[in-house]
Amino acid sequence: MHLHNVPAPAKLNLFLHVTGRRADGYHLLQTAFRFIGLCDTLSFERVGDGSIIYESPVPGLSAEDDLVYKAATRLRNATGTKWGARISCFKRIPAGGGLGGGSSNAATTLIALNRLWETGLTRRELMELALPLGADVPVFIFGQPAFAEGVGEILSPIELHPSAYLVVRPAVHVSTVDIFTDPNLTRDTKPIKITVFADWLLKQQRIEQQQTQGERLFGSHAEQNKISPSEVQPYFGRNDLEPVVRVKYPKVEKALAFLIENGIPARMTGSGSCLFAEFVTHGQALLNQQKIIGKIPNCGNTVPVIDETWVCHGYVDHPLRYWTKD
Repeated sequence: MHLHNVPAPAKLNLFLHVTGRRADGYHLLQTAFRFIGLCDTLSFERVGDGSIIYESPVPGLSAEDDLVYKAATRLRNATGTKWGARISCFKRIPAGGGLGGGSSNAATTLIALNRLWETGLTRRELMELALPLGADVPVFIFGQPAFAEGVGEILSPIELHPSAYLVVRPAVHVSTVDIFTDPNLTRDTKPIKITVFADWLLKQQRIEQQQTQGERLFGSHAEQNKISPSEVQPYFGRNDLEPVVRVKYPKVEKALAFLIENGIPARMTGSGSCLFAEFVTHGQALLNQQKIIGKIPNCGNTVPVIDETWVCHGYVDHPLRYWTKD
């Protein structure tokens, strides 16, 4: 039996607040996750001898150290299945970009092999199995855009309006460990309630309605519902890791400045290095990509600053959400 071209989507952190640090060194976070249409794809073949055969596509990373191999081994050992798997992965999500590619690959492996091996674990059981692999892995199994707390494992579903994203990869690999251990990282952002973020989302939807359909949508209540320009904020909160990354990695700072100079307000996702800008429509994102793409070779003078750009839809749900039973 085979499963071919199974997607593992990237994620964006729409905001990321560091609210504290536990005694064991893990950081307490609040963030909002969204999956986007930039995907790695994995293929799985069931084998009968219990072996896990995988060649990591990440240069310098052995199969045994790759999260895909670890996820497959963990599911096999936890369920006692007689089956094994031959696994391959085609990567598009860059490592060290804050897009969660490794975590997403691990989650897709757990979801796909649970199906292929007929091991029958529920979503919650798979999420518990996933957490030791990394704090971001469970959200991909959770399967919905999520407000996350704790170390990232306490997840609440959120409804996000359709959006498109321009994603930009600076020409640098950022080490997550280096950022979280940096003494200049602030770790005392005041926690918020999920309702604060939900209210902000509703306001953003009203702004988009005003922009695309006019104030007549609000009928006789137009004036009281009108959003003034001073209230418009492109993103909620902030990414507390971004100032540290911008100091330690000048290419991220230069790439962000380049986007802003071209009228594209952007934010870093995760621990970097990738930056994203949100748009109402896919066409708007494409136009802004085209606006900058010819200027990219010159934005760093003689040193490349930006390696790649993508335009992606924001997913309503993870594409494998219904592969797992609740």
